[in-house]
Amino acid sequence: MENTKKFALLNRMLSGATTLSRIAIWFAGSLTLLSALYITADVLFRKFSGSSLGGSDELSGYAFAISISWALSFATLQRANIRIDAIYQHLPVRLAALLDWIALVALSAFIVYLTRYGADVAGLSWTNQSTANTALGTPLWIPQFLWVAGLIWLCVVLALMLLRSSLALITGDIHTVQAVCGIRSTQEEALEEAEAGHRMVHGDAK
Repeated sequence: MENTKKFALLNRMLSGATTLSRIAIWFAGSLTLLSALYITADVLFRKFSGSSLGGSDELSGYAFAISISWALSFATLQRANIRIDAIYQHLPVRLAALLDWIALVALSAFIVYLTRYGADVAGLSWTNQSTANTALGTPLWIPQFLWVAGLIWLCVVLALMLLRSSLALITGDIHTVQAVCGIRSTQEEALEEAEAGHRMVHGDAK
């Protein structure tokens, strides 16, 4: 009974993390869209006025880095990260689940390592009050902290996924291990595409 409550709590936390990550990916997409619009405006301004709005290349670089870091959590929860499955798909179910868990551990270790050093860089920029060597002179800690914040949230999501999959692996719940960190099957991808198509048709019908 106690284990059931723990599993239910973890499931709710993962559901909440998915909701927040979905909001984050909308933020990331909006940032990318704003960057594209600014670049377009800069190109048009150069063509018709002969001068530039300035900073489009610099700002788009910051936007790209920040949007990627905030989109990673949702991509990981949706198991959208690419893995080579030529041998995996022929393995016994339990061995495949163990490899799924190992892959999640390896990914978590890498992201924690990346986040640690990213935070060090941002902290150093803050301490030294470093600015970009550009006309804008952007304080580097601003885009760097926003970038690291996305990585920190990814670490939180990975910790939840790792805890839930570890408990599932210990209790022999192979289905949950696959659902949390396994490779998406062709059937799952086809079903998702069918649902997306249905939503598009239903939306057009309205």
